[in-house]
Amino acid sequence: MKFTVSSGELVKSLSAVAGAVPAKATMPILEMVLFESEGGKLKLSATDLEVTIVEYVSAEIEEEGSVAVPARRLLDTLRALPDIPVSFSIDERYNVLFKTDKGSYRLAGEDGDEFPATPTLDEATIIETSTGLIRDAIAKTSFAVSSDDLRPAMMGVYFQIGTEQSKVVATDGHRLVKLTLNELKAEFDINFIVPDKALNLTNKSLDSLECQISVTDQHVSFKSGNTQIIARLINQQYPNYETVIPRDNEKTLIVTKDELLATVKRVAIFSSSSTRQIRLRLEADELNIKAEDIDLSSEAEERLTAEYSDEPMEIGFNARYLADVISNVNDSEVKFEFSTPNRAGIVKPAEQEPGKEILMLVMPVMLNTY
Repeated sequence: MKFTVSSGELVKSLSAVAGAVPAKATMPILEMVLFESEGGKLKLSATDLEVTIVEYVSAEIEEEGSVAVPARRLLDTLRALPDIPVSFSIDERYNVLFKTDKGSYRLAGEDGDEFPATPTLDEATIIETSTGLIRDAIAKTSFAVSSDDLRPAMMGVYFQIGTEQSKVVATDGHRLVKLTLNELKAEFDINFIVPDKALNLTNKSLDSLECQISVTDQHVSFKSGNTQIIARLINQQYPNYETVIPRDNEKTLIVTKDELLATVKRVAIFSSSSTRQIRLRLEADELNIKAEDIDLSSEAEERLTAEYSDEPMEIGFNARYLADVISNVNDSEVKFEFSTPNRAGIVKPAEQEPGKEILMLVMPVMLNTY
């Protein structure tokens, strides 16, 4: 196999696929990137057996072939070079020699046929959408994905693709986010759970305008431009999240987002390191936020102007969970909907984005004043 490629273009593509290279591989070949010639281009593939990333790079292919190359050492070497042409040649023992006008370098490769095969997506359901829409959906939901191995279904984002609109959902039992997208549609209803790692890599790697989603019983693919991410789906039943969303939260609080977020973060510094509990006291046109750490004899309290006209109420939250939810409101004002201190609080932007509707909820923590 022989080819010449721009070091800058190769570094960009290698950096993208390297996200799928495991830090501690169970098989040595998984620490490598597969180089193949395909359709007059250079095809790069990396996998951890759960997520596969494929990149296509423009190159001058002199001899067809394939080889698996150590990912980290090659990438570190190319990053130290200026953007210049690099010529690669691979011998019959899969030694990789690459040359520039500065010098030559040699790496021991492996037979490309030994590299794990890329999953096929035969008879997949195809969904055409925009990359921006998918990246936005990932950004708005991934913060609420669970890391609990005992609840594998919640370790991913749940996609409910419909014929009229779609819902993208994530929850860890403490927080929940449901994003409704009017522009994401399919010819028929299809539901699937994508692992969090695959979505994070998708969010980082896709940069073209259009995105094609392909879904089979076992895998999902996000393809945009020269990049494709293929992930094994989480084959579990997602919990019935609709049952935990309160329907009668009639107490409404509206407050400035940036001011609220800054206050929560400041006050949280004085909360207990074990519970991270803060108290929200709702009164007429006022929000009082308080935290205390009895063990360290410390406390903090701040007042904010807010829109609230219902009866006074006090409710407790984990400060980190509350801050995460507030951070993901894309509006200058946050709208809270409450019922009682022991039921989840609903969080929304005061004004929704066109074609999108986001609903988040955060579970309360028990206060000793109940």
